[in-house]
Amino acid sequence: MIESCHNDACIFTYKILLLHINMQTKNRTHGVLIADVVESRSHSHLRSSLNEKLRIASIAQLDDKLIRVPYAITAGDEFQTIAPLVDSIPKLILDLRRRLQPLQLRIGIGIGAIQGPIRPPVNRIAGQAFEFARAAINQIKETRKYPTLTAFRSHNSELDEIANLVYGLHDTLLRQITAKQWETIAIYLIKNRVDYTAKALSIDISTASRNLKRGYFWQIEHTTVVMESVLGRAFR
Repeated sequence: MIESCHNDACIFTYKILLLHINMQTKNRTHGVLIADVVESRSHSHLRSSLNEKLRIASIAQLDDKLIRVPYAITAGDEFQTIAPLVDSIPKLILDLRRRLQPLQLRIGIGIGAIQGPIRPPVNRIAGQAFEFARAAINQIKETRKYPTLTAFRSHNSELDEIANLVYGLHDTLLRQITAKQWETIAIYLIKNRVDYTAKALSIDISTASRNLKRGYFWQIEHTTVVMESVLGRAFR
């Protein structure tokens, strides 16, 4: 009887320890975003404009739990932050792109470990996730057969290959979106209905619907949903 109790206690202790290890492993996996502005020299007063856009984005995205710390500009037009969950990264990417219009962004995503506590300013935090994010954004800048705006890097090379293929095709569509189409997309992401979007923009419903369709919004939205699922399963 005593031996049975000891065995039960050992099994219970083992399960608690295993749960602790799993939780620690999850806690050590973070998503870091490093971004910069494409053709930044062509934008006058970029630094002040970027500061204001990132200030507003930080407030909204912290409230929406899309980021863990406010954005910090680290060098020139480059800035970074940390996502609260790896599977929230696709939504963060889309939300950041629409908030920083008309600026076009290169976005490098690194998924891995972070050293020490996560607290502002983000540029004082280090770790593997930051190194991966740096490698990802450098990858975008390299000459390739087709240009991209988004890249992923992690310890999972198969996942990186899939994510980079998906976003490579995604970015081909992204580069073709006009300012008017982005305006419609931005309002739709807030209103979540075509008729409300049309009313907010003082245009008819058919025009709003056409702007979303020609702006490839439904493909972009579907990419976000699918990649959330892919990342969630990969880093569960």
